[in-house]
Amino acid sequence: MIKKSLGLGCLLAISSICFGQKQGELTKMDIQEIRASYKKDNYTKAMENALSSNDVKDIAYNRENAGQMDHYFKYKVDVKGITNQHSSGRCWLFTSLNVFRPKVMDAYKTSSFEFSQNYLSFWDLFEKSNLFLNNIIETSKKPITDREVRWYFDEVIGDGGVWNLFVNVAGKYGAVPKSVMPETHSSNNTRWMNKLLVRKLREDGIRLREAAEAGTKKKALYLQKKEMMKEIYRMLCLNLGEPVKEFQWRFEAKDGTLSELKTYTPQSFYDEVIGKENLNDYVMIMNDPTRPYYKLYEIRNYRNTAEGVNWKYINLPNEAIKQFAVESIKDNQAMYASCDVGKQMDSKHGILDVDNYDFDSVYGVKFGMNKKQRIYTRDSGSSHAMTLVAVDVDKEGKSTKWQFENSWGATSGHKGYLTFSDAWFDAYMFRIVIKKQYLDQKSLDVLKKKPVVLPPWDFMY
Repeated sequence: MIKKSLGLGCLLAISSICFGQKQGELTKMDIQEIRASYKKDNYTKAMENALSSNDVKDIAYNRENAGQMDHYFKYKVDVKGITNQHSSGRCWLFTSLNVFRPKVMDAYKTSSFEFSQNYLSFWDLFEKSNLFLNNIIETSKKPITDREVRWYFDEVIGDGGVWNLFVNVAGKYGAVPKSVMPETHSSNNTRWMNKLLVRKLREDGIRLREAAEAGTKKKALYLQKKEMMKEIYRMLCLNLGEPVKEFQWRFEAKDGTLSELKTYTPQSFYDEVIGKENLNDYVMIMNDPTRPYYKLYEIRNYRNTAEGVNWKYINLPNEAIKQFAVESIKDNQAMYASCDVGKQMDSKHGILDVDNYDFDSVYGVKFGMNKKQRIYTRDSGSSHAMTLVAVDVDKEGKSTKWQFENSWGATSGHKGYLTFSDAWFDAYMFRIVIKKQYLDQKSLDVLKKKPVVLPPWDFMY
């Protein structure tokens, strides 16, 4: 009996300890065990010294992989010159315009040309502001704690974007040469301009919600919004300059011939240099392994103009995307593309490859997530848009490496370009915009289907 009593007492003591400890709590014993697992052998001590005094990428740089990739390609689009977005999020706009820039130089037989990114950026921010205020009016009956309302006030506007925003704003406002509306300090450095635009729009959004709560009718709210848009227009003009309504322009051809000085509107210039290219002939194809392939997806309310098209794409396996991209490049057609550019990027040499950095060896731990897992955990997603302009192939015609024309200036990467391996394409490429003529019938048939609509806060975006 005595032994049984002692046994019961021990169980009660253990039970009281367990119930007094929160699940997941690190106890003193846990911490002691974890601390004891850190064995300071010679390698560990050397690595601790190295990492505490150097950039981890310098330590993890894989010397065995250096020099394994050159910048020569069997197929490359005829491109000239490198643009520079500076400290702005306008990569999508630079990339979209860079798709058409070679076509303009070819048509005019000139050695250089650049569109005004500032002009279209102005109207993009203007239209995004209008759409934000529209969304606030349309959701004014919902509580401010509603997920959709919170999303609008969280995101508001920014100078980032994707291809469909270019389609919307260029189709509505046209385009102009860079010399007609050049960059400003604010267009090259958008942080403070964006910050203050967002602050003003949040204030306007609250005022509209308060007016709605006080019983103001929707029609009157939209009239109030128009007055608010006048202040947004003023702020944009002060930062970026007022967009031209009409301008004169001429160019010098490669042979030194000077063209006739012509008068344009932004829309007439757009019609002359881009209008022959039907933007409806382009389609976004994307590799998202978290969802079924050969389906059409649309991101709800992901646009800039109220009347414009949303972000829409066909989800395809990488092998199909590569096949179509090769055919486009062979045909001298550059493509809008976007990727997770910061992953495994050797910026000094302009190389993107999955073996550039060996973080596993540095830390002695395994980094083993696949693309699907990286998307789900938000460890990876598209962070930057560039123009896809080149591909190299082996004897069987299979792609081995690719090249981006970047918009970080000619001193970045390899003379402004980034070369990436086929394996890096699989891991970190997300989407390209390509002419429909390069797709197979199976992919084209997807466009006839009703899209699956995704919320703008989906983990992929």
